[in-house]
Amino acid sequence: MGNCFTTIKETKLIPIDTNFKFSSPLPSWPPGEGFANGTIDLGGLEVRQITTFTKIFSTSDDDNGATFFEPNPIPNGFSMLGCYCQSNATPLFGWVLAGKDVSGGTLASPVDYTLVLSVNDSCYIWLPTPPDGYNPVGYAVTSSSEKPPVDRIRCVRADLTDECETDGLFWDAGDGGVRVYSSRPKTRGTQAPGVNAGTFIVEDDNNSSYSISSCLKNNNFNNMLSSFMPNLAQVNALVQEYSPRIYLHPSETYLPSSTSWYFTNGALLYHVGDESNPIPVDPTGSNLPQGGSNDGTYWLDLPVDETEKERVKKGDLQTCEVYIHVKPMLGATFSDIVIWVFYPFNGPSTAKLGLIDVPLGRIGEHVGDWEHITMRISNFDGVLYRAYFAEHSGGTWVDTTSLEFQDGTNNFTGYSSLHGHATYHVPGVVLQGTDVVGLRNDTAKSDMYIDVGAKYSIMAAEYIDTVIEPPWLNYLRKWGPKITYELGIELEKLANSLGILESAIESLLEILPSEIYEEDGPTGPKVKASWEGDEE
Repeated sequence: MGNCFTTIKETKLIPIDTNFKFSSPLPSWPPGEGFANGTIDLGGLEVRQITTFTKIFSTSDDDNGATFFEPNPIPNGFSMLGCYCQSNATPLFGWVLAGKDVSGGTLASPVDYTLVLSVNDSCYIWLPTPPDGYNPVGYAVTSSSEKPPVDRIRCVRADLTDECETDGLFWDAGDGGVRVYSSRPKTRGTQAPGVNAGTFIVEDDNNSSYSISSCLKNNNFNNMLSSFMPNLAQVNALVQEYSPRIYLHPSETYLPSSTSWYFTNGALLYHVGDESNPIPVDPTGSNLPQGGSNDGTYWLDLPVDETEKERVKKGDLQTCEVYIHVKPMLGATFSDIVIWVFYPFNGPSTAKLGLIDVPLGRIGEHVGDWEHITMRISNFDGVLYRAYFAEHSGGTWVDTTSLEFQDGTNNFTGYSSLHGHATYHVPGVVLQGTDVVGLRNDTAKSDMYIDVGAKYSIMAAEYIDTVIEPPWLNYLRKWGPKITYELGIELEKLANSLGILESAIESLLEILPSEIYEEDGPTGPKVKASWEGDEE
């Protein structure tokens, strides 16, 4: 066991910022209670993010491998809860939590270890065997086949743990069904207490007992929101520091606008049974129905006059204001700053059939279009660790290391797709479907963009009493009418006019997403599952 420690201590200490650095130094955040103060009390268990590591072993030197690290140094009084792993495909940028017992009995040493995985006789991954009433939330990793000492790591009292699951794949061993993943709480949302420990999970198809099944749990959740979440001044500082510039496609016709511009330029409220008497909407949406549910009894639509309708469809970039929702995530150890953008109209789709691009006429059009990007920021240190780009009915989490930053700043870049307004972190073409048949999502830089930090309002932050929600946010019905297409007829028209083979049309029908089959105005931000839940 002494040899094991010697091997690890002789490896090079790798600071977290050796491989990745923000474009400019992060500022000192405005004063507050507990946000970005380094530690968070989960209810008798104090935890701290460790962002410097000792490298133990890398499975290979190429991007297909992964590297295992031990957190080092760990502050006095704190104990390791698990080692860290990261894919070699990205620069080193991550964290793992260490724990400090501040109430007595929240941490305990394991009674033994089980060898889970050995790699090339140079890396050994050990699952701690906890005493009764405790759970491990991470593995110990060594470069020796000798078991590590029991005081090397700590297990956590069961009431301070929650169920976890696998997240992103770090490494596939390629034989024996062994894979290494990042971990996350299984239940996630604004009210979920599960805390990500930053550790990893080993899965073995032949032995499920090797997997870590627990993360941490914040038992102090309801008492800490106002303490460890950012206050209003800190939220504004975070928005200025990180918020993106969202580029619109150079051929974009349907631009964003503020909700007040949309309402004052002729948007109408319809009610079922009284469709012939639509009501103009007040600038703040104060006369919109409040609360209730999306029951189909109300919807918004464009002006009746055709000239005005076409004008309003095109939006107004000059008045565009983005709307921000701040919410606790991962047991309030992170803050999600969600950036919502409103477009009065979603334009038609374009299909790719082999080498041919086919405009789909009215298919894909709908009135009202809400899109968003989410910044996930650590409440330990105020660092942006991930960003989520919403893409139609789903989206993609992108680690900070893979974001494109504007020169000399820590503000990253996003791209809005032509007509559909899905968001992406790099320009180019993304196909919904296959490489041969699919719907095009085209993005590119242009002179048209949304500078989020220049014009925004914080529309909701439930833990900050002074943030007043605008009336339109609590309008929970449709932001546009529903019109169902006879899709087969629409595509047949295109086939006849463009000379497209019937087999190509059939292939397109097979991959079209369900939302393309009808013009259905979306619901507003507060109705989305991600308002209280995690991003999908």
